[in-house]
Amino acid sequence: MYLRTLPAALPAPALDVRALRNCLGLSRERMGRLFGVTGKTIERWEARPGLPTGNSGHISRLIAVQEIAALGTAIYTREGFIDFLRLPMPVFGGLPALQLLERGETETVLAALGSDYEGIGY
Repeated sequence: MYLRTLPAALPAPALDVRALRNCLGLSRERMGRLFGVTGKTIERWEARPGLPTGNSGHISRLIAVQEIAALGTAIYTREGFIDFLRLPMPVFGGLPALQLLERGETETVLAALGSDYEGIGY
C-alpha cells in the first residue's frame, strides 16, 4: 500500500507577502484581519522583501499561513483552495477556514488539509 507523506523539515522558502495574499485570494484589508494589522501595514509588508520586522507573532503566523497555502495549493486547484478557505465547513464547527486563521487556529486548518492530503478526509 502506498501512503503519501509530507516531506520532513523542508526549509521555508523566502516569504513574499504579495504572492501569499494573491494565493489566498484576499484583499489587503482582509489579509490584515488575518494578522490583526491594517491593510496599510500589509501594503508595507508587500513593499519589502523578506519577513516583516517587529512582532514575532506576525512572523510565525505568516510562516504558518504560507505552509497552509503551499499544502492547500498542492491538494486543490487555486480556486478549490480559495473555496476551502471561504466556505463554512462542518469540521470547523460551521465556520470557514479563514475565520479559524483569524483566530490563530492555524494547526486546526493545517490538520484538515493534512487529512485531505493523506486521502483520509476530515
